[in-house]
Amino acid sequence: MSARHVFLAALLACLPLAGMAQPVTDRDLPEDATVAFLGITLIDTSTEGDYFGAREDEAARIDLIEQEVRDRFEAEGYTFVDTAPVAEELSRTRNPAHCNGCEIRMGETLGADLVLVGQVQKVSNLILAIDLALREVETGNFLRGQSVDIRSNTDESWRRGIDYILKYNVFAE
Repeated sequence: MSARHVFLAALLACLPLAGMAQPVTDRDLPEDATVAFLGITLIDTSTEGDYFGAREDEAARIDLIEQEVRDRFEAEGYTFVDTAPVAEELSRTRNPAHCNGCEIRMGETLGADLVLVGQVQKVSNLILAIDLALREVETGNFLRGQSVDIRSNTDESWRRGIDYILKYNVFAE
């Protein structure tokens, strides 16, 4: 068999898995729930951050997509709880999206029904990934969320990435 035939056989073998990439929507989202949104963290694994430090445009993009998330959740009828009571703990947490359950504990402290966390991982100015995860505070169960890769470090690409997650996963019908 030629290398091309091997590649095509491997590709065809993966096709049954394509259906598994659908959004996790088998559990209904609770209506009128309160949400503890602990923000979206930028994780810069590029060498650029090591050499030049944090970039103002990327900090502004974090604010931009956090607002997109807030706007969409509010449009869907969700209410955000004030995170001020956990502000100190949150400031000590490098990344609430990966903190061994601290996001659930903070959600409990805040009396929220759901906790929402996200991150943007910058590999380079060309390759980035946006993650968003929504969990039920009472059980800690993952309800919805997704990771998408985006190309180019622009307002438009970040906005498209977060919009994709919200439209096709979190609020998919």
